[in-house]
Amino acid sequence: MQDKDIFDPNFVKGVFDRCGSNYRYWSQVASFGFVWLWRKQCIQSLPLQINEGALIYDLMAGTGETWGLLLKRYTTLNKIVALDISATMVKNAIERLHKMRATRIEVREADVLKQTALPASADVMVSSFGLKTFNKEQQARIAKYVAETLKPGGAFAFVEASDPQGWLFRRQYRFYMCSVLPFIERLFLNGARDFAMIGDYTAAFIDCSHFASCLRNEGLIVEYRKLFFGCASAVCGRKTATSLAV
Repeated sequence: MQDKDIFDPNFVKGVFDRCGSNYRYWSQVASFGFVWLWRKQCIQSLPLQINEGALIYDLMAGTGETWGLLLKRYTTLNKIVALDISATMVKNAIERLHKMRATRIEVREADVLKQTALPASADVMVSSFGLKTFNKEQQARIAKYVAETLKPGGAFAFVEASDPQGWLFRRQYRFYMCSVLPFIERLFLNGARDFAMIGDYTAAFIDCSHFASCLRNEGLIVEYRKLFFGCASAVCGRKTATSLAV
């Protein structure tokens, strides 16, 4: 993949359009269920109470794995606006809506980098396992979008698979991500090499620390967390109640 820009939106869209139909199940198996735990911890980092009729944005929403957690946590929310660049991901997400009270979820096929912020429109913004597909400059643009879109006092939470630098078993972890996963994918998914791109993405992304800095630069209050020795990382926080729309 050295000759490819893995952060180019068209490249990212192609990867997830090809592997999207298997992504939900394959990610659970390949992570030994940790993605479910990390996603739950991400949502639990949000405030327990939000305004009645609140609007939530789910960025890089995939197949909507956060929706059940959000609807359970916030029974009075108005709507979840879910954005994802992949048509396959969006299709699979829509097929799940009948289980998730479809009237409260609006799914859009959209590139978040091309979205124009509706200033101070969101009470909460979340994302799980989509941030690694953005380079540092793109992460800064997303941080600006979050800061502009959140209402004063609004909250955010992001979680992402990461490279556990400094961990005793990092070498074995990287071997699993970069060698074992691609082999299993080629063996069981007709020679595919898309889902196993997670190894390339996490190596380039490292962790959420740069994104945390970008959010702070936008004036947001940010907490950075490492999960399971740094195999995942998360950022959560809020926009101050006195903030003005940008």
